[in-house]
Amino acid sequence: MGAPLDGITVVALEQAIAAPLCTRHLADLGARVIKIENPGVGDAARHYDGVVRGMSAHFTWLNHGKESAELDVRDDVDGAVFEALLGRADVLVSNLAPGALGRLGFAPDDLVERFPRLVVVDISGYGTGGPLDHKRAYDLLIQSEGGACAITGLPGQPVKPGVPVADIGTALYAYSAVLGALYDRERTGRGTVVRVAMLDVLAEMMGFALNTVVHGGELVPVGLGSPTVAPYGAYPTRDGATVVLGTTNDREWRRLTEDLLGRPDLATDPRFARNEDRVGLRDELDAIVREWCSRHDIDDVQRRADDAGIGNARLNDVHDLAAHPQLAERGRWREVGSPVGPLPALVPPAMGAGWPRRDGRVPALGEHTEAIREEVRQAPGGGARRP
Repeated sequence: MGAPLDGITVVALEQAIAAPLCTRHLADLGARVIKIENPGVGDAARHYDGVVRGMSAHFTWLNHGKESAELDVRDDVDGAVFEALLGRADVLVSNLAPGALGRLGFAPDDLVERFPRLVVVDISGYGTGGPLDHKRAYDLLIQSEGGACAITGLPGQPVKPGVPVADIGTALYAYSAVLGALYDRERTGRGTVVRVAMLDVLAEMMGFALNTVVHGGELVPVGLGSPTVAPYGAYPTRDGATVVLGTTNDREWRRLTEDLLGRPDLATDPRFARNEDRVGLRDELDAIVREWCSRHDIDDVQRRADDAGIGNARLNDVHDLAAHPQLAERGRWREVGSPVGPLPALVPPAMGAGWPRRDGRVPALGEHTEAIREEVRQAPGGGARRP
């Protein structure tokens, strides 16, 4: 059984996170991904750090399974190679600066006219039109502009989430749009242009928060917890660990109070009858849960919570995640190749039963340039689109 995207060629004019993560997932599904990089410099993410045996942690995460070609698409010769690649490709994914594709002579709408079966994904910060469409956009900027930082952290102390959620969310929307566009092409025979704006993605991810304020409510950030549910948070245990637990509905509240805390009086207290009421009394409830947890070791808390049907977790750091037994025992790690030898990488989160696993390789800058040039030279019609 072949991979789902066997035979699909993706050309990527990409940098940083959003587009590279999208195309890496396409490579995981079997697509051939040709990453176009600036000669001598490459993707800026190559140079963020050297923690992976001299390579960047970001770049090795985002780019295994791809080919790297150093091409200056503004140059006549390299531009012709790039155009020939597009003529034979199925998908172009780009997250260059606003309007950069057009300035390079490859405006998305023009491309689908010239190559009717091509799917063009143009990722930008703010979309086309509006007062901000000219602005560069990075994850922190979009999270700030889009309100995500304001509901993270504590009142007066906004915090950026530790992972780049605007970049990752944009990557996943772009990835799913590619799959939808390829499916639609099977029916219509035509490609399309998909424009994905990071601000639009972040606004979608803020859905519950937007609904709250649009309809007259308020959201107050509560740190490691939820502004809309209580009790629900992190509580230190007797042995110096921290357990995260709580309730998401009234039934769980009764189980928490009766079966875990041994406080049936709380379950029948009318002040705490509904989640809305409990959110207003969050500090009082947190103090009760915190005091109970402080008298128990974390293993005991988790065992009792499991028995009571209360969701719970340990507050881990990244070292704990790297050694997590749930990942190790389920075979969630693999090895990918690289210029410095095999590297550990996670297996893709979503794989169909029977799909072959592609472990790929992190490419050196320009590793495949000459091979791709030769491929274009030898292609029938100088790289004309295949039927």
